[in-house]
Amino acid sequence: MSGSAVCYMSRRNILIVENDLVLRTSLKQFLEKKLYKVVEAGSLAEALQKDLETFALIITDLRLPGSAGTDIIRLANSVPVLVMASNATISSAVQTMKLGAADYIAKPCDHEELLRSVVTLIGPTENPPPLFPEMLGDCDAMRQLFDRICKVSPTQSSVLITGESGTGKELVARAIHGASPRSHRRMVSLNCAAIPETLIESELFGHEKGAFTGAINSRIGLVEAANGGTLFLDEIGELPLEAQARLLRVLQEGEIRKVGSIETRKVDVRLIAATHRNLERLTKSGQFREDLYYRLNVIKLNLPPLRERPSDLKSLAEHFLQVNSRKLGKSCLRFSQDALALIQTYSWPGNIRELKNAIERSVTMCEGILIDAESLAIEIETHHRSADSRHRGNHDSMDNASLAEYFTRFVTDHQGHMTETELAQKLGISRKALWQRRQKFSMPRERSRKI
Repeated sequence: MSGSAVCYMSRRNILIVENDLVLRTSLKQFLEKKLYKVVEAGSLAEALQKDLETFALIITDLRLPGSAGTDIIRLANSVPVLVMASNATISSAVQTMKLGAADYIAKPCDHEELLRSVVTLIGPTENPPPLFPEMLGDCDAMRQLFDRICKVSPTQSSVLITGESGTGKELVARAIHGASPRSHRRMVSLNCAAIPETLIESELFGHEKGAFTGAINSRIGLVEAANGGTLFLDEIGELPLEAQARLLRVLQEGEIRKVGSIETRKVDVRLIAATHRNLERLTKSGQFREDLYYRLNVIKLNLPPLRERPSDLKSLAEHFLQVNSRKLGKSCLRFSQDALALIQTYSWPGNIRELKNAIERSVTMCEGILIDAESLAIEIETHHRSADSRHRGNHDSMDNASLAEYFTRFVTDHQGHMTETELAQKLGISRKALWQRRQKFSMPRERSRKI
């Protein structure tokens, strides 16, 4: 994807400047239902505390406390401004448009009329082609990440991606490369932890024939192979100090020297690095060069762990379910309620990679149409420990309950008016599994109740 591609995440951001709270809230709710992301301000002063250039559109009342809404037009630069006016007149509309407003509508405004204007100015949001189709998430942290990717992609700046293992750091690197002016050239990737220390310099910078035992031919390195494109170095915290010095020269001088050679060659590469380690701490202990760290840390993007993205868990799980169902030719599969409860309360220490693998495994092993918690093959004891540590003292929310708590509460609340068969069906498990869990959680069915 070319660097000129418009970022969808930024394209749907709208700022509403309106001192009438009821109207502002009404407009916000309407536009959010149309999948726009809306930020509010009650005055021009409040609006100016925000970065106006991050918005695709500004909607403002003509009359605001202390100033005119049209004052924001000259401050918004290229961002279009839609002005709403009470007691709208032709002369007022003409004057407003002369000041540079993109459109003018009368208050109280008809929501559909407003939507038509918004779509005309910045386009629709329904079913847009995603800029980063492999990266899913709609929580605030991921929205912020997508916005930052959009901003950094067109530049030549080095990027440092941090985050736990399995959070998708290489996907971020590919998204940056794909939305950059270098997208027509290669992105070359290397996991620094996967190459023996004795071979890493040769792998990165190439070698001349006879440079070391076994070097029977001359070979170019990955840095040179990425010339004109992007070099992605995963787990850069594992890079030996000597290789770090060579890499620093690439960043400072734009040149490389093969192992065993006295000649240097010019290269033009953009470096994206990733690590799950604390590089700042490694510099203090002498394990990572401080000058290289500052060269890498021009722009830092941090990927949140999956446990900090609870609102994304269900949509991610459903996505992986659909992908694997299609791959294995199994249609109509769905999660049982206890499986969803487990997915949404387990801590996922392996992050996206662990979730993806668990669902692929469960789809493979599933013999019916329901995927239950047991088929996810997550260690229940591990789950209880992680759930207890994250949610201790919070037993009021079923969403935050552990699997045992969810099962216990559901059975306790419904066994008075449901048969064992009905309970099992609602939980998405067999009667036998229901009986086994009753025994495990010391919840035998009372004889006085129907079975």
